[in-house]
Amino acid sequence: MFAGVSLTARRGELLAVLGPNGAGKTTLLRALARLTRPLAGTVTLDGRDLWATHNPGMAAVAFAPQVLAPTWPLTVREFVALGRAPHRGWWRPLSKADWRTVEATLDLLALGPFVDRPVTELSGGEWQRVRLAKSLAQEPTVLLLDEPTAHLDPRAQFELLSAVRALAADRQLAVVMTLHDLNLVGPWADRVAVLASGGILAEGTPAEVLTEATLTQAYNVHLHVAPHPLTAAPAVSLAPATP
Repeated sequence: MFAGVSLTARRGELLAVLGPNGAGKTTLLRALARLTRPLAGTVTLDGRDLWATHNPGMAAVAFAPQVLAPTWPLTVREFVALGRAPHRGWWRPLSKADWRTVEATLDLLALGPFVDRPVTELSGGEWQRVRLAKSLAQEPTVLLLDEPTAHLDPRAQFELLSAVRALAADRQLAVVMTLHDLNLVGPWADRVAVLASGGILAEGTPAEVLTEATLTQAYNVHLHVAPHPLTAAPAVSLAPATP
C-alpha cells in the first residue's frame, strides 16, 4: 500500500520503477492499467481520467504482467492476435487489417520462425518476446511491463531491453517497467522512480537516483554504487561484509 504517489510517463521514454518486495510496484502498474482502482487520486491518459467513464481508451494502454510460463498451447500467431481484442472484443473475428497488424508485429520482433509453434514450447526469452509482441499488436501509446527480464539469461535480457528501448523511441511509446536487477536500470532507463516506505523515495535520472544513500535506504541493505568501467552508468553491488 502506498500514498501520495505522483508520476508522469512521457512518450518516447522508458521509466523504470524500483523498490523492495511489497513496495507496491505491481499495484502501481495495475492502477495504471485500470485493473486496480486507486482509493484516492486519478490516473489520466492525455488528460482524461481513465476511471471517469466506461473503458475509455484502454486499447491505448498495454499491460504485460508477470507470467512465469504459458499454460494454454496457443500458437505464437494466435497468442499475438489476442492483442487485437481491445479493438475488436473477445468474440468478434479479426479483420484483414487486424491480421496485417499481427503479421507486421511478428515480423518486427523477428518471430516468423515461431509463428506456428505452441507458446508452451518456447524458451524463456522467446516467451517474453512473444508477450511483448502481443502488447505491441494492441498498438498502445503506453506500455506497462512488470518484471519483463525476470528469469532471462543476459543475452535474452539484452535483446528484450534493446527492443523495448528502440520501440519507445520509434513509436513514441511511454514505457513504464518494474525491475529488480538494479544494474539494468542505468544503461536502459531514461528516468527512475524508487518506491519505498509507502511512497516515492526518489525520482530522476539513473545518475540522480541510483546512489548508495537512496538504494541503501530503500532496500535496507548496504549497496555500493560506482560508475561502470565501460559505460559510466551506475553499477550496483552488495557492499562486502565487514569482519
